[in-house]
Amino acid sequence: MSHDGVALRAVMRSVAFLSAGALAVPLLSGCSSEDPAGKPLAASDIGFADRSLVADGGTLRWAVDSVPDTLNTFQSDADATTTRVAQAVLPAMYRLDANGRPQLDSDYLEKAEVVETEPRQVVLYKLNQQAVWSDGREIGAADFAAQWRALSGKDTAYWTARNAGYDRIEKIERGKNDLEVKVTFARPYADWKSLFSPLYPKDVMGTPDSFNDSARKKLKVTAGPFALQKVDRKDDEVTLARNPRWWGHPAKLNEIVLRAVPRDKRAAALATGELDLAEIDPEAVKRITVAAKGKQSATPLMGPGSNLSAADSLRSWAVAKGTDEEAADEEISAREKQRKEISAYARQQQALSGFEVRRSLEPAYTQLALNGAEGPLADERVRRAVARAIDREALASVVLTPLGLPAEPVGSHLALAGQAAYADNSGALGGQDTAEAQALLADAGWVPGGPLKEEKKKGEKAAGSKADKADKASSDEEEAEDGTYIVGEDDKAPREADREKKQDPKKHQESGDGSKHLAQDGKQYTNKLKQGGAPGAYAPRGTAAPAGAAAGALAKDGKPLTLRFVLPSGPGSQTLRTVADRISGMLQKVGIRTEITKVADESYFKDHIASGQFDLALYSWPASAFPATDARPIYAKPVPAADGSLNVEQNYTRVGTDQVDQLFDQAVSTLDEGESRGLIRKADSRIWAAAGSIPLYQRPQLTAARKNIANAGAFGFQTPVYEDMGFLKKGARPSASPTEK
Repeated sequence: MSHDGVALRAVMRSVAFLSAGALAVPLLSGCSSEDPAGKPLAASDIGFADRSLVADGGTLRWAVDSVPDTLNTFQSDADATTTRVAQAVLPAMYRLDANGRPQLDSDYLEKAEVVETEPRQVVLYKLNQQAVWSDGREIGAADFAAQWRALSGKDTAYWTARNAGYDRIEKIERGKNDLEVKVTFARPYADWKSLFSPLYPKDVMGTPDSFNDSARKKLKVTAGPFALQKVDRKDDEVTLARNPRWWGHPAKLNEIVLRAVPRDKRAAALATGELDLAEIDPEAVKRITVAAKGKQSATPLMGPGSNLSAADSLRSWAVAKGTDEEAADEEISAREKQRKEISAYARQQQALSGFEVRRSLEPAYTQLALNGAEGPLADERVRRAVARAIDREALASVVLTPLGLPAEPVGSHLALAGQAAYADNSGALGGQDTAEAQALLADAGWVPGGPLKEEKKKGEKAAGSKADKADKASSDEEEAEDGTYIVGEDDKAPREADREKKQDPKKHQESGDGSKHLAQDGKQYTNKLKQGGAPGAYAPRGTAAPAGAAAGALAKDGKPLTLRFVLPSGPGSQTLRTVADRISGMLQKVGIRTEITKVADESYFKDHIASGQFDLALYSWPASAFPATDARPIYAKPVPAADGSLNVEQNYTRVGTDQVDQLFDQAVSTLDEGESRGLIRKADSRIWAAAGSIPLYQRPQLTAARKNIANAGAFGFQTPVYEDMGFLKKGARPSASPTEK
C-alpha cells in the first residue's frame, strides 16, 4: 500500500443515496485550545540512521504484491507497486510527514504559495533550479500544463481514472522565469497541495497515446533518486537503479529490486536470502520472534526418538516378519520426507534470526460496512442499533493488542489520529449500549418472538424451473463460498469455535489484518443497480425462523431479523473472520442474527461489495491527507442515472445525505485551512450519525527487515525517503529517533 497522498488518491474518486435524516450532532471540540487531531497512535519504525552511518552500495530486495500492470498512477489499474515506483523515480511537490500531513519537498520546490484569491485563486510554484529530468531537460511549466490537460477531464481520449482538482484549473503559464509556474483556478480549491504529486514529464502526458499506452510498461524519462531500469514480468521483478542525474543527496543503494512474492511465501523467501524487506502476516511475525529468541520448535515435530536409523530398523524388522517390503519402504520414505522438511524448517528459523519485525499502523482503517440500499438496514434505526451493539474497543483489542500495537478504535471516517482533520466524532452515534440498541430495534418494529410465516419443510422443492435453478445456484454457491451458517439460529458457530480453540489454542491468540488491501488497489468499480436494491442481500420476505432459533431473536411482519455477513475465505483473511465472529456474537445479544457467507477473495469485492450483495461486510479504506477531495466519493449521496439505475461510485454502503455533500463542497472550496478542517469534522459527525459504516481499528503494519537495514520498514504515514535507505556500516547502530528530512 502507498504511504503518501498519491496512491491514496488513486483509489478515491467520484460520486454517490438515502437520507440519514436530521440528527443532533454534538458540538465539535475544534474550538478548544487542545488540538483534537492529537498524535499518531504509533510512530513509524524504520530503523532510522543518519546518512553518515549508511554504507554506499548494495541491492535491497523488497517484496511487493505484484509487478504492476501500469506505471501510470493516474490509470484505473494502478496499484500499490505503481505508487512505490513513482515515489522513487518521479517528482512530488509534497510528501507526507510522520503525522500524515503534506510537507513541501525541497528537492523539487523552493516555495509554493497562494499569491492571489480574487478574482481567482492563483498558486505560484518556484522550482528548485537544479531539478531536471533524466534526459537533462529542466522541469518546468510545460510539464505542469501537460499533466493538467491530460487530467482535466476535458479530453476523453485520455483514459484517466481521476481528475479531482485538475478539473478546477483554468490555466497554467510560465511565471517571471523558467523556474516559476503560475496556476490559476477557475474555482477555489483548498486541496491544491495534492496536485502534481507525482508529476510526469510532458513526454508521458503530452498525447493520449503516450498517456494510455507508453507509460504502462516503461518510463523513459524520470526525475528521482532512482530511475526505472527494468520491468521483468517473467521473473516478477522491477529493478530501480541509482539515478546519476539526481541533484539531491545521492542514493545510498545501487539498486532496489521490487520482487513479487505472495504473502504466505515471504517468510521462506526471507530465510533463503531472496528478500531483505517484506510486509508480513502475523504468522510470519511469530516465526521471526521465535527465531530472534533462539528457540527451535522444529524438533518436536519429529516425535520422540524419530530418526532415519529408526526407520531403517523398522524396515529390517518388518521384512524379517514377512511384512510387505513395499509398505516398509513407504514408511521409510515418509519419515525421510518428514526429516528433510523439519531440517529445512530449522535452517529457515536459524536464517530468520537475522531479521527483526518493525511495527507501526498503516494509514488505513478497517470498517464494518452496512448496506442501506434495501432490507432491514434501509431503516436508519436498525443501522444505529447495529452500531450501538458493537464494542469497538474490544474489536480493536483482539486485533492489535497481541501485536504490541495501540488498541484504540478509530474515531473518524475521514482522517486518522495525528492528521490535521482528525477528531473523534464517534459521539455523534454513541458507544456500545445494549439497552439503547434494543430500544432502537423495538422502535423500528422488530420485537422478540414475533409471528413468523411457515417455513418450507426440509427437502421440499418449489415448483417450476426457477426452483431448480435456485437449488443449483444455492448448491454451487455453497461449494464456492466455503459454507454458510447463521449465528443465532443454533449453537453451531460456538461449538465449532470451541473445537478449534481446543485443537489449536494459540491460533485464537493471533491477530493482524491479512486482507488483500481491499478497496486500495487503485481500481474503480462503478455499480448501477436497478432501483429496489440487490437481491439476496437479506432474508426474503416471508422467510420463517429456522427450527431451534435462539430465544430473543427478533421478527417483524413474519420475517426474522437476519443480516447477511459476507467475508473473504482466503488464508490471509483469518483476522477479518475472527472480527466478524466477534461482531456476530455482539449482535446476537440484541436479537440480530447473522448469516455468515464466505466467498473467494478474487470475487469478494467486485461481485459482493461493489455490487451490493451483502448486508454487513468488513473492508478497509485508506486515510488521505486531502479528505475534502478524496473521501467525498465514498460518502456522497448516490446519483440516479438517466436509465433509472443508481450510480453509487465508491459509496458501497449506499447511505448518503445532501448535508454531507454540502459540507464536503464547502470544505474543498475554502482556502482557510482551519475553516476547512472544521467543515470536514462536521461532515464526519453527520456520517457517524447516518451509521452507514462503522470505523473499527487502524490496520497493523508489520514489516520484516534485516537487522542492518536502515531507513526502511514500517513507515506509518511517512513517505519513504528512498535515497537514505541502505545497509548500516559495520559496527553502526540505528539512531534513537528519526529526524525530519
